[in-house]
Amino acid sequence: MVWSEKIKDEEMIYQGDCLDIMPTLPDKSIDLTVTSPPYDNLRTYNGSLEWNFEIFQKIAKELFRVTKDSGVIVWIVGDATINGSETGTSFKQALYFKEIGFNLHDTMIWNKGRFSAIGALATRYAPVFEYMFIFVKGKIKIFNPLKDKKNKCAGKVVRGTIRQIDGSVKPMSKIITIAEYGQRFNIWDCVSERIKGHPAPFPLQLATDHILSWSNEGDIILDPFAGSGMTGVACKNTNRKFILIEKDPKYFEIIKERLKRSQLPTSYKPVACKSVE
Repeated sequence: MVWSEKIKDEEMIYQGDCLDIMPTLPDKSIDLTVTSPPYDNLRTYNGSLEWNFEIFQKIAKELFRVTKDSGVIVWIVGDATINGSETGTSFKQALYFKEIGFNLHDTMIWNKGRFSAIGALATRYAPVFEYMFIFVKGKIKIFNPLKDKKNKCAGKVVRGTIRQIDGSVKPMSKIITIAEYGQRFNIWDCVSERIKGHPAPFPLQLATDHILSWSNEGDIILDPFAGSGMTGVACKNTNRKFILIEKDPKYFEIIKERLKRSQLPTSYKPVACKSVE
């Protein structure tokens, strides 16, 4: 059974399976998808999880159908370690997205800054990151770069260089003064959050920064695995429209409560993601 609640025009939250709900969305109707799907059965999600590569394939095809030309998908995933070997599921998914027509625009890293003690660490370094694959349908058109990386050489007057194909460097014709802040790199430092009632929420700031980067105000953002509703809250805070889908009824109630607040509690102070140098 599918339950839905309309917040206002083109802002919807659905409780149900995304494979039942996404087929009701029009072709090429979504500007941006920001989501962190279940992967490798690392969480049980109140027993609601049904997940395998065949299910993923169906979802990926639906995402291709509903994504506008030049639209973007931010796919945040990691890999489990089973019998001493990482599964490689994230790479398999990335290659499948390319196979069905998406371009892999960027492979970004979310440095969570901490880890869960899952599996033996005696023979490996502690896992502290997840992949953030950026897929685009066609050619990228919207990119609003976040320029909050503090430059160590701010104020210095330099002539840049360009590396040539043979390995040599060629001086640029333009002399520039290095600004105080520069464009981020593609590794983002952002501490994961804990939300009562949900085992694996991703940070509000992480969702916010991707939404600011890959969409404009008024665009429609989709999250087919809405979880604790971070994508919806980020959309409300940045003047975007949203469609959230969550299968688990308990998480659906968490989402409704968070969205009804309209804005975050005054005690909540998100820490901005930082670019890792």
